[in-house]
Amino acid sequence: MIFVLAGTGDARELAIALNRAGFPLLASVATDSAARSLGEAGVPTRVGKLTAPEMVDLWKGKGVRMVVDASHPFAEEAHRQAMRAAETLGVPYLRFERAVTRYDGPITWVSGYEEAAEVAFEKKGSIFLATGGKTLAIFARRLLGQPDIRLVVRLLPRADNLEQCAALGIPQRDIVAMQGPFSRELNQALFRHFETTLMVTKDSGEAGGVDEKIEAAWDLGIEVVMIERPPIAYGHMFSDPDALIREVSRQYVV
Repeated sequence: MIFVLAGTGDARELAIALNRAGFPLLASVATDSAARSLGEAGVPTRVGKLTAPEMVDLWKGKGVRMVVDASHPFAEEAHRQAMRAAETLGVPYLRFERAVTRYDGPITWVSGYEEAAEVAFEKKGSIFLATGGKTLAIFARRLLGQPDIRLVVRLLPRADNLEQCAALGIPQRDIVAMQGPFSRELNQALFRHFETTLMVTKDSGEAGGVDEKIEAAWDLGIEVVMIERPPIAYGHMFSDPDALIREVSRQYVV
């Protein structure tokens, strides 16, 4: 069996392709909605995060012989836990990650969330934060309540995200709770509505809707701060799903 970390849209497509190719697999996702979409496609799925020891126990019980980590580029802890578990059991670990896009335009690249928050603090203005809820507290601590700064956040419409916003003191008027993907036109409409002067995002790739955000910002003369992907040495990494499936065919042993 192949264990597939499949928390994103393109990762779910990969899991479906592996399933259709005849490989026995178990997909792992973080949300019930992701599990439903895979279940509708006939892919066996489990829900919830796992530590490395929990993965090892699960994989032993399921007879897992290979790991395909197709989780989000910024899911650092998931990558590390999966690599650690694969090393413990001595099973192949293959990483699938959407390709990096290089943009021909003005972007301030930063190496992490703290640096992005500091750049936003220095530039001030109406800041549109499009990095999700996981690291929201980093930006809220640095930017909320500061003179000449308005922090607007866009995140998934989940109860835990809204509870976090309330706990951090983010006003409801500055919360955009929406499920993407977002078109260039919708991004522009939101930027105009909030009179955005700076947009902060992360290098999630084309599948993550980054292109539409950046192009919308550039169209309106809005500055862009981009957080680079974590520098993790994966070993066998693929951005082409067909190439990964060929490698699975080569390495997978029944």
